[in-house]
Amino acid sequence: MKLKKGDNVKVISGNYRGMEGKILKVFPKSDRVIVEGVNTIKKHSSPTQANPEGGILEYEAPIHASNVMFFEKKTGPTRVGYKTITEDGETRKVRVSKKSGEVLD
Repeated sequence: MKLKKGDNVKVISGNYRGMEGKILKVFPKSDRVIVEGVNTIKKHSSPTQANPEGGILEYEAPIHASNVMFFEKKTGPTRVGYKTITEDGETRKVRVSKKSGEVLD
């Protein structure tokens, strides 16, 4: 999965198309992500000891990773690729923006 927690993304399809937010959590096995302020749902909860008032809770539900795209402030939405970089004799794999060519990690 090319997206990580903390990445800024833009929703490219679905009911929330055009919204931007930060990834709060990533689920690589199911290819889903939770984006801040996107796909909010309401859940009714009865009173418990932890939440004595109960009521209606509102939180973000996961959306499929194919519906979001990495977002850079300068260039806008871009695809993410990988590149191997050698520094001080040590080779490592880094994420790279396809539009600008900048290293993301």
